[in-house]
Amino acid sequence: MATLLAVRDLTTYFYTPEGVVKAVDGVSYDVEEGEIVALVGESGCGKSVSALSIMGLIPTPPGRIVRGEILFQGQNLLALDREQMRQIRGKEIAMIFQEPMTSLNPVLTIGRQLTETLEVHRQVSKEEATRRAIEVLRDVGIPDAERRLGQYPHQFSGGMRQRVMIAMALICQPKLILADEPTTALDVTIQAQILELLKELSQRFGVAIVLITHNLGVVARYADRVNVMYAGKVVERGPAWDIYYHPRHPYTLGLLRSVPRLDQPKKDKLDPIEGQPPDLVNLPPGCSFVPRCRFAVAPCHQEVPPLVPVGDGHLAACWVADKLAEEAKEKA
Repeated sequence: MATLLAVRDLTTYFYTPEGVVKAVDGVSYDVEEGEIVALVGESGCGKSVSALSIMGLIPTPPGRIVRGEILFQGQNLLALDREQMRQIRGKEIAMIFQEPMTSLNPVLTIGRQLTETLEVHRQVSKEEATRRAIEVLRDVGIPDAERRLGQYPHQFSGGMRQRVMIAMALICQPKLILADEPTTALDVTIQAQILELLKELSQRFGVAIVLITHNLGVVARYADRVNVMYAGKVVERGPAWDIYYHPRHPYTLGLLRSVPRLDQPKKDKLDPIEGQPPDLVNLPPGCSFVPRCRFAVAPCHQEVPPLVPVGDGHLAACWVADKLAEEAKEKA
């Protein structure tokens, strides 16, 4: 498969009165055609900001992309002007935002919100746009699509609104979709339906997906490759199954142990990651995870570990990655 998106050394800072917030600090990853790549981490680790950087939606001021490249089909998106980026946004790259009720316009019908994008980017007639809107609503599993085109967002349930957001992302048949926590605020059953839908649509239409989530359980089932982010950096990268069964960074191990498991005794307690995420204005020297890490050694306090290979296609930024391999094996 060919590389569709290549993010290289992406660095996005926010300049505030309190100081410079290093929201995304030298992030690199690839997305191949038709695959699902996950960005995983706690709130505030830089997942959403990296996606907004790709879409050209960083508010300026206070935000600014300081350096890096975002190569989409070989074209550097950061070199494009606002109008050129507007032609790509929605047409070639689409985004599913976290909360559909705040992303959908409450005073416009669902049909108008779907057809507007198509009319702008594909220059089709209103009749053709309406036909395509009905088709895409059916694709995402919304029954009685013709009637529902005339309804407003408040007339849909949370799960159905999220399906509408997916339909909006798909309507121009983009090559890449950025799904930013697409199951936030939905109950567990609906979450599973939405994720199954995304995977099925990816396989049917060949669209690549960047899945942003904090749930490693989701990643194990739906993603092909995983990038674990902490404090604005990618600290581990690899195939989903390898990350899940052979974590090589203490943060990844902590995320896995925080997920309830049905194969463990009921009396077993979850093993949470102690402490709080670091202040991105005043990061500690060395590894940012040091204050919360139970495996830290002297170099961890002094030098930032590089992201280096620890297996076949598996990379980790940790001075004690080998020790982690033994720990994970014992606890498996």
